[in-house]
Amino acid sequence: MELLQSHRAEMISIAVALAAIVGGSAYYYYLTRKPKGFLDPENFKEFKLVERTQLSHNVAKFKFALPTPTSVLGLPIGQHMSCRGNDALGEEVIKPYTPTTLDSDVGYFELVIKMYPQGRMSHHFREMREGDYLAVKGPKGRFKYQPNQVRAFGMLAGGTGITPMFQVARAILENPIDKTNIHLIYANEELDNLASNFPDRFSVHYVLNQILRCGPPPMNKAMAAHLDDLGYAPEMQFKF
Repeated sequence: MELLQSHRAEMISIAVALAAIVGGSAYYYYLTRKPKGFLDPENFKEFKLVERTQLSHNVAKFKFALPTPTSVLGLPIGQHMSCRGNDALGEEVIKPYTPTTLDSDVGYFELVIKMYPQGRMSHHFREMREGDYLAVKGPKGRFKYQPNQVRAFGMLAGGTGITPMFQVARAILENPIDKTNIHLIYANEELDNLASNFPDRFSVHYVLNQILRCGPPPMNKAMAAHLDDLGYAPEMQFKF
């Protein structure tokens, strides 16, 4: 009996060890062998709008389907893509946007868009209905993020400039090997939820040693001046 129990214990130990190895290997595979994305940096590709959710009188969330349920967009963390549409006069317009989703959100991507009354691309999104297609190409952008590249990020965001910040924050907090802390100046319900779920690693208040900022040009100009006065050198600031 003792021999049988010992054998069972040994088999359980081996099974647990194998499960840990397989789980670790699967996570490593996800990190190092991500599926090829469908974005093309040179050519526009069209994606179908499958869901539109109005968040306020001038802000909406647009959910676009990728070619298959397991497809990924292929957008590096913190970068953006060019979206093409038509303004009120029917003229072509191209503008950069950052999805709020990551490549861990397979089969789709989402954009949160603020539609300004006189905005040329705003007109295109305002007129979009479920079943319409959006032309997109990318990725684009200078920001390149690697896990644990800094001890902490400070973030300044205004309006829909929150989207690249939200994307970077999600990528950091959902990666178990990334210990980067985040300090953000902004007010948003989804970000408050992140702060509640990760109280030791995510705080919505003032900044530490490296500043990421994104927002309308007047805000960026004003924040750059204030940050200079506070002693943040230009190399400590990154503007999306």
